[in-house]
Amino acid sequence: MTTLNRPGAPDGHVCGIDTVMEVIGGKWKVLILWALHERPHCRFGELRRLLPGITEKVLSSHLREMEADGVVHRVSYDEVPPRVEYSLTEDGTRLNDALQPLAAWGRERSTARGLEEGAG
Repeated sequence: MTTLNRPGAPDGHVCGIDTVMEVIGGKWKVLILWALHERPHCRFGELRRLLPGITEKVLSSHLREMEADGVVHRVSYDEVPPRVEYSLTEDGTRLNDALQPLAAWGRERSTARGLEEGAG
C-alpha cells in the first residue's frame, strides 16, 4: 500500500507509528500476520479458511502488499496443479512479536467489558 508523503516529513512519515500503520493498516493485515504465525508455510486456501469473512480478492491484494512491504514471503512451486505457500519473513515475525502487547491489551479489554456487561 502506498501512502502519500505528508508535508514536513522527508519520507512522508511523522513517527514510527506512521510506518507501522502503512504496513498493517486495514481490517485484515494483522489477522493475516496472526494466521501466518499460527500456520507457517500456509497455502492460500488454508489462509482463507483461517480468516472467515475475507474475500479472495482482498486476501490476494493484502498478500501482494505485504510481500512488497517485506513482511510476507511467497514461494511458488513448479508443480501441477500449481502450489504457492506464504510465510512470514524475519521482519514479519518481528512485527508480529511487536503486536503481542496490543493483543494482550485487547484480550484484557474484552474480558473486562464482558464482566461489565454481565454485571448490569
